[in-house]
Amino acid sequence: MYGGDEVSAIVVDLGSITCKAGYAGEDAPKAVFPSIVGSIDQMEVDNPDNPDNNSGPIPDSKSKGKRKLYVGSQALGFRRDHMEAISPIKDGVVADWEIVDNIWDHAFRECLLIDPKEHPMLLAEPCSNTQQQREKAAELMLEKYQVPALFLAKNAVLTSFASGRATSLVVDSGGGSTTIAPVHDGYVLQKAVCTSPIGGDMLTESLMKSLEQKGVFIKPRYSFKRKEIRPGEFQIVDLDFPNTTESYKLFCQKAIASDIKECVCRAPDTPYDDSSYSNIPMTSYELPDGQTIEIGADRFKIPDILFNPSLVQTIPGMESFSETAGSLRGLPQMVIESINKCDVDIRRELYSSILLAGGTASMQQLKERLEKDLLEDSPQAARVKVLASGNATERRFSVWIGGSILASLGSFQQMWFSKSEYEEHGASYVQRKCP
Repeated sequence: MYGGDEVSAIVVDLGSITCKAGYAGEDAPKAVFPSIVGSIDQMEVDNPDNPDNNSGPIPDSKSKGKRKLYVGSQALGFRRDHMEAISPIKDGVVADWEIVDNIWDHAFRECLLIDPKEHPMLLAEPCSNTQQQREKAAELMLEKYQVPALFLAKNAVLTSFASGRATSLVVDSGGGSTTIAPVHDGYVLQKAVCTSPIGGDMLTESLMKSLEQKGVFIKPRYSFKRKEIRPGEFQIVDLDFPNTTESYKLFCQKAIASDIKECVCRAPDTPYDDSSYSNIPMTSYELPDGQTIEIGADRFKIPDILFNPSLVQTIPGMESFSETAGSLRGLPQMVIESINKCDVDIRRELYSSILLAGGTASMQQLKERLEKDLLEDSPQAARVKVLASGNATERRFSVWIGGSILASLGSFQQMWFSKSEYEEHGASYVQRKCP
């Protein structure tokens, strides 16, 4: 057991697009930065012919072995030759621990300015996390960062706590995937969890491809500079960087496309089809390079992919997803499927507390549309209620907020997996302490 009244715990939620970290008891995370990092293979940096190849010592870069990693919005926002943009997370679970280690280090040392030795850590983890993953996380935290105590909590449980419930059906739609998980009395019902690879990232990509088909190519922010000719009038000067990697270019384009998506897209009230949305009024959006684009039917078509994944097949360039799209289910079907895998006695309660969480879930009209579709497809006796926090910040950070609430509860303090227990029982004990 790890105790003490004045324990300011740190809560970390590492998602596939952003990492959220901050102090327990606060209402929003202090540090929010990309969980995508820049990586340069060391072979290319130490190039003798080109000494000024912007490889000066950058305080925020961690050189390790054969590659140099750049973590955080600023380090990543600066374009460098041969820098790839890579994510440590594949299909919802950690694939590259070295990157995760650097992300944590950045969060503690550069963002929160704390010494991890002095704070217990609450880590949010996906429902699909394996025992091996959990032990690895525990080992890294307790051995390398020497935290006094640790707890791993499931995303869905934290979202449930964030809205003050112990039982609910959590629909968490984030950047990399969408997960639907029933939570009962503070535990995830593992057998009934449904996941889908459709997340914000895929919607952003679909929007980009759809715009490209209409001749709109998003220029990454680094590829031009604006020169003022007259006050308020700019001329765009293209800059050429032949050594920029494809992945970094895509990362920068996605950042812009993602903003377009958040500004103009909204879930349609009825399933999308070309004919009924063909004469929809256009919405304009100004790109960073000053060109204004008009977006019509795509405002509704892109979000509708969540409800009808086969729409992806109509977007040229999205072939990588198209093969699987036929077999994917929309949100309402997944919700019903998940509830039907649960015990009959709790189904009613789950139908009446469906919680939306994650960045993609804060899309306009998503809640209304999901509720409407579920009312049509659910059993007669069910009272369907989709709940979502009024402001988008709380939806985006619901997992983190739940962690913040949990770690600051007095009754939770005996739950910590402490360093002494780790030394006594080893990493596998995490399975017992953090169910």
